[in-house]
Amino acid sequence: MTKVMTGLAVTCAAIACTVAAFAVSRRFRNRKNWNRTLTILREFQDGCATPLHRLRQVVDAMTVEMHAGLASEGGSKLKMLLTFVDSLPTGDEVGLFYALDLGGTNFRVIRVQLGGREGRVLRQEFEEVSIPPDIMVGTNEDLFDFIAVELASFVASEGEGQHPKPDRQRELGFTFSFPMKQMSVDSGALIKWTKGFAISDGVGKDVAESLHEAMKRQGLDMRVAVLVNDSVGTLAGARYWNEDVMAAVILGTGTNACYIERADAITKYQGSAPKSGSMVINMEWGNFWSSHLPRTSYDEDLDGESLNPGDQGFEKLISGMYLGDILRRVLLRMARDAALFGDTVPPNLFLPFILRTPDMSSMHQDESADLREVGKVLKDVLGISNVPLKVRKVVVEVCDLAAERGARLAAAGIVGILKKIGRDGSVSGGKVKNDVIKGKKTTVAIDGGLYEHYPKFRLYLQGAAVELLGKDSAENIVVELSKDGSGIGAALLAASHSRYSHY
Repeated sequence: MTKVMTGLAVTCAAIACTVAAFAVSRRFRNRKNWNRTLTILREFQDGCATPLHRLRQVVDAMTVEMHAGLASEGGSKLKMLLTFVDSLPTGDEVGLFYALDLGGTNFRVIRVQLGGREGRVLRQEFEEVSIPPDIMVGTNEDLFDFIAVELASFVASEGEGQHPKPDRQRELGFTFSFPMKQMSVDSGALIKWTKGFAISDGVGKDVAESLHEAMKRQGLDMRVAVLVNDSVGTLAGARYWNEDVMAAVILGTGTNACYIERADAITKYQGSAPKSGSMVINMEWGNFWSSHLPRTSYDEDLDGESLNPGDQGFEKLISGMYLGDILRRVLLRMARDAALFGDTVPPNLFLPFILRTPDMSSMHQDESADLREVGKVLKDVLGISNVPLKVRKVVVEVCDLAAERGARLAAAGIVGILKKIGRDGSVSGGKVKNDVIKGKKTTVAIDGGLYEHYPKFRLYLQGAAVELLGKDSAENIVVELSKDGSGIGAALLAASHSRYSHY
């Protein structure tokens, strides 16, 4: 009996030692994994760093590339495309005009009734349509037929008194938010697709003509009066209300910028001098690149696996299309190399673009004590349940780093534009080179869901702009939201370029 008891005691002791050893081993492994998680986080933090001196280098690089792009075709990663828009809406426009705003995974059709300087915008109606994924990678005819069907349906909803006179076509401003070579104010050839579109037979074609042909197939009697980029539409829409607007930026699914440039600074322009002495330049700044831009291994992998590797480098750092996937890639590495979410890597983390920037924003904005929204997004989108609070905090920190970098770089791009047109308050030889500190206001209009719906991104951008400009100069620079400006701006430009007298 004594031997049996002794044996049991020895066995129990052995089991206890084994359990204790396992517990110690697990704690050690957990601690090691946690330290590895923090190391990955610090590496990402260092890779995303945007100290003021680096931002100033980005500002200068942007300005240099702008000069080069204006001097000659192909002289810069910035296309600096001519728009042939040399006059902007004045407020005197009268009549009914349409706009089509194609800028990403959705497009909008808009109808605007203008009442001149006294009435301004009397009535505005719009519909938004999602583009099916197969259309985004199909044929050029498929895309424009899909658009024309929806446009014809919208036109058919015109109310009483809105129909054009029998001898007149309806006129439309077409906002086309992809790189194109403008041939006139109402024609332009597609240079390349961005934002997830990959329609090879559309490259090189006149997009206005493609729309015209599709409208004819639908029996829709309408002409494209102007063809503009979304940033140009935003500039026109904002300038209609505020003459201080000198530039416009899109921060949404994709990103771009345009501004008003002196005609004599556009060396590559060989046409007759615009009566206004200036022209709107479509920068296509999504393709901007500089060695001063902070780039991590996650950005390199994202670029290499994208539909357009080597292109749109700036866009891939700052736009809504990509921020969520940068977050996913960092979390995937933490899960794979440091077991952030347990011993098994959640399968959904391997799916590109499953984490969208709106998901990232909702987690980033979560101020609840237990980060409830973070847990909800991780469960609903990635299928990860019961995430500890300290892990949720890591997720929020990664959101913060990616958003802050993108916003501060966008601010540097804006200040680069202001510097190019002499509105940044630069000082040379002890003298102010421009009118900013003298009290001349300059407004930059921004449109896009990223800027509108991501408050922390917006605050980071505004803060970085003040840092770069300095407090005194920043008081005279207004960065403001111009919601849905690109659509109504195209309609306003259609009105100002109407072939008929206003009625």
